[in-house]
Amino acid sequence: MSVKTTQFKHVSYLWDDAKAAELEGDEVALLIYRSNLLGADLRLTNYGGGNTSCKLMSKDPLTGNEVEVMWIKGSGGDIGTLKKSGLAALYVDRLRSLKNIYRGVEFEDEMVELFNHCIYDLNSKAPSIDTPLHGFLPFKHIDHLHPDAAIAIAAAKDGKKITQELFNGTIGWVEWKKPGFELGLQLKQCLDENPGIRGIMLGSHGLFTWGDTAYESYMNTLEVIERCAEYLEENYGKKAPVFGGQKVESLNESARKKQAAALAPVLRGFCSSYRHMVGHFTDDAPVLEFINSNDLDRLAPLGTSCPDHFLRTKISPLVLDLTPGEDLSDVTALKARLAPAFEAYRQMYTDYYNTCKHDNSPAIRDTNPVIILYPGVGLFSFSKDKQTARVAAEFYTNAINVMKGAEAISEYTSLPRQEAFDIEYWLLEEAKLQRMPKPKALSGKIALITGSAGGIGKAIAKKFVDEGAVVILNDMNAERLEGAGEEFKKQYGKDSYTTAILDVTKADQINEALEIAALAFGGVDIVVNNAGLSISKSIADHTEKDWDLLYDVLVKGQFFITQAAVAVMKKQDIGGDIINIVSKNALVSGPNNAGYGSAKSAQLHLSRLNAAELGTDRIRVNVVNPDAVISDSNIWAGGWAEGRAKAYGVTVDELPAYYAKRTLLNEVILPADIANACFAFTGGLLNKSTGNVLNVDGGVAMAFVR
Repeated sequence: MSVKTTQFKHVSYLWDDAKAAELEGDEVALLIYRSNLLGADLRLTNYGGGNTSCKLMSKDPLTGNEVEVMWIKGSGGDIGTLKKSGLAALYVDRLRSLKNIYRGVEFEDEMVELFNHCIYDLNSKAPSIDTPLHGFLPFKHIDHLHPDAAIAIAAAKDGKKITQELFNGTIGWVEWKKPGFELGLQLKQCLDENPGIRGIMLGSHGLFTWGDTAYESYMNTLEVIERCAEYLEENYGKKAPVFGGQKVESLNESARKKQAAALAPVLRGFCSSYRHMVGHFTDDAPVLEFINSNDLDRLAPLGTSCPDHFLRTKISPLVLDLTPGEDLSDVTALKARLAPAFEAYRQMYTDYYNTCKHDNSPAIRDTNPVIILYPGVGLFSFSKDKQTARVAAEFYTNAINVMKGAEAISEYTSLPRQEAFDIEYWLLEEAKLQRMPKPKALSGKIALITGSAGGIGKAIAKKFVDEGAVVILNDMNAERLEGAGEEFKKQYGKDSYTTAILDVTKADQINEALEIAALAFGGVDIVVNNAGLSISKSIADHTEKDWDLLYDVLVKGQFFITQAAVAVMKKQDIGGDIINIVSKNALVSGPNNAGYGSAKSAQLHLSRLNAAELGTDRIRVNVVNPDAVISDSNIWAGGWAEGRAKAYGVTVDELPAYYAKRTLLNEVILPADIANACFAFTGGLLNKSTGNVLNVDGGVAMAFVR
C-alpha cells in the first residue's frame, strides 16, 4: 500500500518514526502505540468507541509450536488510553473454528462465552463482542473506528452508493447489523466478494480499515477518513443551507452561561427523579448550529444511528420550548412549564420500551432524558457521574456531526426503533452493566466546601471525592487554589472537580461560585461552611477591625453561603446537606477569645435556626465541632498559635501535645478526622438527622453539648 502524504486537513497525523522505531519487532507494543494515536484524535473515533487489533505468530506454551495469535482491545476499553492490560489475546484458529458450532443468528450471543475457550494470554481482558469482526478477517493489523465523517456517509440514505462512487469500489459495504458473530461472518463474506478492497463501511455504524503493518493500517485509516471528510466539506451548503438554515439566534456567550446556570439546577431536579444525576453543559459551535436550526424539530426526534451514540445519549433528546433570553427567575412557574415536557418524554420512553421489549428484556431503566437541548443557549447532559455526562454530550455532538454530513450529501437515516432497543437492552450489555461496581455513597452528589484549597477543607474535599462526589474547590488565594486543582487533577482526574475563587464575604463571588457549580455539574447537594480565620487577643487588645473581620467571615459568610446554596437546592427540590465547621470554642469559654469564641457561638446557633427552617425542604443542617486541628491549617498562621500558646503558658511547638493531653482520649486531631465526621453526616447512615452537633476534639468534657 503506497503512502501518498502525511499532510491532512481533517485528521491529525501523529506518527513518530523515532518512537515507532523503538518499538520495532514488538507488534503488541506497536498496536498499543497505533491505538493511542488513533484515540487521541476525536475526529477519528469517540471515547471508548471502536477497537484495534493485530495478529502475529507466537509460541504455544503447551506444544511449543508457532501459532497465530490475535491481540485486540478488550471489552469496555478506550483505544486512546489503551495499555497491554486492556488487551485480549486469542488463538486465531480456535476463534475461527467456532464457525463449526455456530447455530445461527438467533443464537449468536451464546458464542461470546465461547471466546474464553480461545484465550491465549492468561492475563487477557475479557474479549469484546467485536472479537469475531477482527478474527474472521485475514489482515495483520485492523482498525475499527467510529469517525463522524465516515458514519455520516454510513447513515445517509444513499450511503452504499456514495461509498462505492467515492472510493471507486475500494471500500466495501455491509448493511446495518448488530455487532456480533453474524456481523463478523458478513465482513468476511464482503471481503471474499470484493478481493483487494482497503476497507469496509458498516451501515449506520462505522468503518473497518487494515494494513500489513501497524503503520500501513494507520495511514490507510487516516486516508479513508480524510477522503470522507473532504467529501462532506465539499457538499456543505451546496444543495441547501446547513440544517435548513438558522431559525433561532444565540445569546452572546456570557448571557448563554448565565441562562444555563440559572436553568441547570431545575433540569437536574427533574432528571434526578430516580437517583441523583450530575450534569454537563456545552455551547460549542456545532451544538449551537444544530439547536438553532430550522431542521432541529425534524432531526432531533429521529435519534442517533451509531450504537455507541445512543447507548450513552438515549434514543433521542428533549428539546425545551423556551426562548433564549426569557426570564427564568420565577422558579415555580418555570417548573410548571417544564413538568409536562418531562412527563411527555418519560411516557415516550416508556412506550418505546413497551413496544420493543422481548420476553427476556431487562427491566426498564431511568426514563428521564440524558440530553436536553435549549435553542439559543446550549446542550445539557445528565448522568450518574461527571465523566459519563460529559461523554454523553460529546457523543451527541458526534451525532450532530453525523446528521450534518448525511443531510449535506443525501438524507439522514437513524436506526429503526426496534434495532436501537435491541442494542440498548441487549442482554450482553445488561450483563456488562451488572458487572460494574456498585455506586459509592456520594455518587451523583455535588459538594462545595469553602476554603478547600488546604487544611481541613481539602481533606473534606478529598474524602468526598473518594466516596464518589464531585467538588467545587475554592479559596481566596488564586495560587493556592491552582495548586489544589492540579493536585486533584493528578490524583482523581479532570472530571472530579472544578475551581472557583471565593471570598465568603463577597456576594458576587458567592454567586459566581454557585454558577460555576451549576455549569460544571448542574447544581449543588452538599455545602460545607469551612472557611475561617482566628484572632486570639485579650479584650483590651481587640480592635473593631478584628471584630468585624471575624463576624464577616465566620457568621455572615456562613449565612450568605447557606442562603445562596439553599436557593439552588430548592430549584433542584431533591434535598441537600449543609454542614458548618464550627469549633469547641462555641461551647467552651477561655481567655483571649472573646471575638472568635462569640462568633463561633453565633455560627452554632445559626445552624440550629437554619435546621429548623429548612427541614421541610429536606435540607439538613448539622455541625462539626473540631478542636486544635493544627496540620496544614491557615488558622494557625497569623499569630493565632502564638496567642493560644501564650494563653496556656506553653511554646508553639508544645501546642499539639498540650491539646492532646487535655483531651479525654489523649489524641491529636487531624484534618482527616473532620473529613470523616462530615462524611458521617452525608454518607447515608444519618439521613434522618438534622440540627445535630458532632464534636471531633478528642473528648473535651467542657464542650459536651448535653
